[in-house]
Amino acid sequence: MTKTQPLSGYTLPVFACAAALAALRCLRDATKCVDSVSVDLLLPPITAEIAIEQASVLKTDTALGVTRSEPGDNLDLTRHTPVWAMVELVRGCEGEQIAIVGGEGIGHHKVGGGAAIYDYAMRLLLTNLGRQLAPGEKITVTLILPSGRQLATRTSNEAFGVVEGLSLLGTTGISQPLSAPGQLEVYREQLQQKAELFDCLVFCIGENGLDLARQLGVNPQRLVKTANWLGPLLVEAGCQGVRSILLFGYHGKLMKLAAGIFHTHHHLADGRREILTAYCARAGMPQEACSAIFAAATAEDALGQLRALDAATNSNLVDRIYGDIARQIDLRSSDCIFTHTNQRIPVGSVMFGRDRKIIVKSDIGDTFLTQIC
Repeated sequence: MTKTQPLSGYTLPVFACAAALAALRCLRDATKCVDSVSVDLLLPPITAEIAIEQASVLKTDTALGVTRSEPGDNLDLTRHTPVWAMVELVRGCEGEQIAIVGGEGIGHHKVGGGAAIYDYAMRLLLTNLGRQLAPGEKITVTLILPSGRQLATRTSNEAFGVVEGLSLLGTTGISQPLSAPGQLEVYREQLQQKAELFDCLVFCIGENGLDLARQLGVNPQRLVKTANWLGPLLVEAGCQGVRSILLFGYHGKLMKLAAGIFHTHHHLADGRREILTAYCARAGMPQEACSAIFAAATAEDALGQLRALDAATNSNLVDRIYGDIARQIDLRSSDCIFTHTNQRIPVGSVMFGRDRKIIVKSDIGDTFLTQIC
């Protein structure tokens, strides 16, 4: 068999932007067939040609563009899902030149209610559409994912406070095949390059961690996206002589490392409730309370139960239990590196919840975060 590089595709914001561009082109000339549009991805600074499935004027000053998501060789549930954008010319009113609205299937934040359309998606839409508009011309763009509400039930969006649809989340236009084995080699190469620049690297499993780390002031060049390949990349960091590592992630993922689970995809191994229940028992919680934690539907639900107990009993269970877990994550991660490389590298950890607020920083993690921010 010949080993081939996994094919990358494009992130969901790119297809939303393409659909909007197709609709706008229809408004310009309804007689022309729109088969494809060019989208400036901004990050990376390249232009992508995106196929358009349909584009049509709906009524005076309103048109619809339709495309389909193509994320590349990835286990991505949005593969081939339709992406719609309705563009309406707005006449005779004040306001912003381009208004972006989240329609059906676009999730919204449970707290605050705003559409889950993040920074990169907004910049992509505003930049590409803005280039097509004349001075004083205004449009409203409504983004629609017809299957978004259904697909969202198979994601962890709700754990991060996004409900009733999918997020337009991403920091780049390229969708890397994170789950494909060949992607690990790409990650190794990226880590090797960053190891030449920084003594301390910050490992983030996914986009939420990357986004939050940047907000806290971490240099983006120091960040390493690991997806679920934490174990192999910890070892690679040891091989490259990295001096220290900060693990920065959602608690439902990162706590698996406390049990020595170093590939965190839930299809391979998932011991979250067992880990959390074990540490609750170690903290002296009653059997009934431990049983309730074990029966929790998600790690976020279990965290909520612990917080409720803290409030009801004026205790500090969250700090104690998550503090113990964080210390064990540090130890097991450092041991993993030593076992495979004979290099002893200090590892610190920071865990956050669905509200993107930090739950716990290990002592080592707090030190590292202070040093690099």
